[in-house]
Amino acid sequence: MKIFRFNIAALILAAMFLCGSIAAAQTNGNGETGECTTKESCQALLGKYEALLKQYDSDITKTAAEKKTLQNQIAALKKKADSLAVQIKQSNAMIGEITLQIADTEASVDTTETKIQKTQKQLAAVLRAIDQADKVSLIENLIAGKNFSDFFDNLVYLENLDRKSNQVLQEIKGLKQSLEDQKLGLEGEKTDLEKTTQMKLLQKQEHEKAQAEYNSTLKVKDAELAQTTQAKKLTAQVIQQIKQRLFSLAGVADTDAPNFEQAYQIAKSAGAAVGVRPAFLLAILTQESSLGKNVGGCYMTNDATGAGVKISTGAAIAGVMKPTRDVGPFLEITAALGKDPHQTRVSCPMSFGYGGAMGPGQFIPSTWKLYAPRLQAILGRPGNPWNINDAFMATALYVSDYGATSQTYDGEWRAAMIYFAGTVNTKYRFYGDNVMKITQGYAADIAAIEGR
Repeated sequence: MKIFRFNIAALILAAMFLCGSIAAAQTNGNGETGECTTKESCQALLGKYEALLKQYDSDITKTAAEKKTLQNQIAALKKKADSLAVQIKQSNAMIGEITLQIADTEASVDTTETKIQKTQKQLAAVLRAIDQADKVSLIENLIAGKNFSDFFDNLVYLENLDRKSNQVLQEIKGLKQSLEDQKLGLEGEKTDLEKTTQMKLLQKQEHEKAQAEYNSTLKVKDAELAQTTQAKKLTAQVIQQIKQRLFSLAGVADTDAPNFEQAYQIAKSAGAAVGVRPAFLLAILTQESSLGKNVGGCYMTNDATGAGVKISTGAAIAGVMKPTRDVGPFLEITAALGKDPHQTRVSCPMSFGYGGAMGPGQFIPSTWKLYAPRLQAILGRPGNPWNINDAFMATALYVSDYGATSQTYDGEWRAAMIYFAGTVNTKYRFYGDNVMKITQGYAADIAAIEGR
């Protein structure tokens, strides 16, 4: 969004400059012949050309300085993007290492379980021996030729063996519990790394987007010497682009993606129903649609495992949907809408975790089910995650529950953070900050559209 407003400003400045230059040239053409017949007229004409030359020099110097600044900013952004790429690779390597540790710990748990079973069998044998000894009377032992010393030595041995076996069993059980606790800790650490890597990826994408915007601005700077009519034409085109540019949404299957004005009207209606700013809703949906190129690019084909295929290539992909959490709700949602669950677009997984997010709002099925009753009460019918109007309304309900109705920066930032990660942990604050930056841009666009 930022690039459109910046381009307009640059083009308007270019148009003003060109208009002034052309006007000066036309005045010279109409009022001067380019020849001077007197000392006074020659001095006057020289003064005009010197003033125009200084203006050209000043504008060229200013434009060159602006281009140099933009080039420096592009270089800095590229360094940041490269650094983030290295950090992402490092995080992925750490995730892989932790995954191996989890596997090793699981193997240790299995080995310990086997030891527990073996010790339990040995303990059972000892208990049977003690029980058998208890059943044999002292007279029987004496008749059998055993003396008192052997008899009692045997009993003491069995009792000591029983005690030691119990002690070993408890120690092994303690070891198993410790390993299981270690496994849970590693899984938590892995989840945290996955979230952090996801944030790094989003930051890298935003840096690359900013770099592309600055590159585009450089082209505008080069075009500032175009003719006045061309500058005006480009300005009009950019203004039209603001009104007509496609509002990129992931997973829109039941309707074409709306242009900005249409999306604004939908967001305005949904926001009014629950007290949420349309600019903030537009920002949330924009952010969600750009969380990866594979959004809406998979089918879930295996109800038991949640595995599926990538639509563009037909390649098999694991983890398209979490089976224990989302497959059941997804089947219910698609059945209610008369959709084939195995031919309905959902997000693909990233390099870790699960996909399965549905439609423009990128709701996972289990979360959509939580909001389905309230959505139906508003719509008067079951909601459809792939319907653009329903997605906006569901998103509005979600963020309204977590502070967006305050229509303040802090309240909306908090709602955005919870929408993304279910938490306001500042390690993920880039998401909330970026949503609020997009919100600010949309608010300016909305003001322009409505003539405020």
